[in-house]
Formats: sequence, structure tokens, C-alpha cells
Amino acid sequence: MNTLLSCKCADTWGDIAPLILRVMIGVVFAYHGYDKFIKGVPYLAGYLTSLSFPFATFFAIALIAVELVGGIMMILGLYTHWVAKLFIIVAVIAFATVHATKGFSMATGGYEYILTLLAASISLMITGAGKYSLDAHLTRTPTA
Repeated sequence: MNTLLSCKCADTWGDIAPLILRVMIGVVFAYHGYDKFIKGVPYLAGYLTSLSFPFATFFAIALIAVELVGGIMMILGLYTHWVAKLFIIVAVIAFATVHATKGFSMATGGYEYILTLLAASISLMITGAGKYSLDAHLTRTPTA
């Protein structure tokens, strides 16, 4: 019974797991940020205004920056902890303002997808970028 529950996957692939999660969540956020960038700040500000956001233009610019630039930084594993915190803020706000009332299913604009992004962001905030990241490279202590 004990052998059914034990796995050496973490020993073999433990350094790859945060890389995979980090790159995938980075691609998702960068894609959405790029899409918003292409549509333009006025378009996004109009949408945020329809959601009763104050300072819609400011938040449109901030959202594009967090998603696009933050997504690229997440892919590279640069300031992962802080980028993940920003992603968490974006996900919580998106959940509360857009997805919460639409049910669970992504097919109806529900919250299953945003909760997945939230969970991945929380995980990366806690565990960090991992061995294969700029964070690890920049914090590595030089050897003599």
C-alpha cells in the first residue's frame, strides 16, 4: 500500500514543476495583456467604466502593464513573487467584478478559469520561481 502512495516524481522533476507553471501562467497573462494592448486603452477604459470602475483610464493602463509586462517577467522568472501578487490582485478583481455572477463554467463566462489563474498565482507567490529562473540566477551566491 505504501508503494502506491510514494512517488519519486518530485525527486526527478521537482525543479521543472515551477518552470512549467510559471511559463504557462506567464503566457496566459501576457497574451491577455497583449490582446488588451492591441484593442487599446480607450476600449478597455470604456469596458471598465461599464463595470463602474473609478479612474478607468488609469486602471486600463495598469491592467495592460500588469498582464503584458508581468506575463513576460513571469515567463523569465523575474521578480516572480511580486508579479504573482499583482496577478492575484487582478484575478480577485476579475472574479468579483466579472465572473462571480456567471456561475462556475468558463463556457458561460464563469469563474473556473480565473480561479485556476488565482490558484497558480498563489502557488508561485509562495514557492517562488524555481531553479530555472532569473530570480534564481540573480540571487545565486557567487562561488570563490
